[in-house]
Amino acid sequence: MVSVGKTEAMSKSIQQRTIRTNGVDLVVTEAGDPSGPCIILSHGFPESAHSWRHQMQPLADAGYHVLAPDQRGYGFSSSPKNVTDYGVQHLTGDLVGLLDATGHADATFVGHDWGALVVWEAGRLYPDRVNAICAVSVPFTPWPAKPTELFKMMFTDRFFYMLYFQEVGPAEKELGADIRHTMHQFLWAASGAMYKPGPTDPAELPPMAGTGFLDLFKDVPTHLPTWLTQDDLDYYVKQFTNSGFFGPVSWYRNLDANYELLKDIPIDRISMPTFFIGGDKDAVIAARLDTLDAVNGMTPNYKGSVIIPGAGHWTQQEMPDEFNAAMMGFLKTL
Repeated sequence: MVSVGKTEAMSKSIQQRTIRTNGVDLVVTEAGDPSGPCIILSHGFPESAHSWRHQMQPLADAGYHVLAPDQRGYGFSSSPKNVTDYGVQHLTGDLVGLLDATGHADATFVGHDWGALVVWEAGRLYPDRVNAICAVSVPFTPWPAKPTELFKMMFTDRFFYMLYFQEVGPAEKELGADIRHTMHQFLWAASGAMYKPGPTDPAELPPMAGTGFLDLFKDVPTHLPTWLTQDDLDYYVKQFTNSGFFGPVSWYRNLDANYELLKDIPIDRISMPTFFIGGDKDAVIAARLDTLDAVNGMTPNYKGSVIIPGAGHWTQQEMPDEFNAAMMGFLKTL
């Protein structure tokens, strides 16, 4: 464990240090009493531990030892050079390694977006180290076949970003060309304020050939959304300027390999209490709100969900008070 220090724009009780775990160095934002019960916060794409800035102190005040890593490939954490280094066995192993490094037998795992997929599967791969799961934005996803095969069947020759991300090179080049523009566009476009129902017919989407990820974002305001400060954006830009996008996008390049690894592991290994929080203006789930409890309920100890009116994809950043109330409500039942 090295590099202990306070981060800019953080409470004095919230610190940052680098922890060696599972063969990588992770920059971890930390708060609370190390002897308290542990809670691990797993961020999504393209974010970092900074996405949990509104949750760190409330959780510490509630008695938790809070660990929020910049996960592998992000910020100033290690960025391995091989696509296979970003498989779910490594992503979950990193988080469990934080427990070993800090002396905790288990933890409650909270994950947003890609982080939700990671914490769902941490429950399946390490059921003895995960005492509860709170997933945000992305429900439990039991793939019936290789994800890329399903996407190709659904979208044929139309643009779908997860397929666009599969080839090494184009996505990194596009997203990294102007990182401030990329982050501004994406953070705005996926917010609740910009939500519009997407096409119901894939034929209405642009063609895969010649389309980029940022081409999807139209009419984005030039100012920042009310929930994002200039300092927040600057910090994200600093992190992605260092890391680039190979690591973050390579999480998507392991979808098929993750399927092969997990397909024969029973879902009922996720026997700990599970919970879901989402926003009704989150494009990931807005069109299927009526199905969320059914898919999440495939885990045997599902405790229900809270859907926050008006919240978009950046749930815990856009509406932190409402999010924290929902999360604390679940935690109090444990």
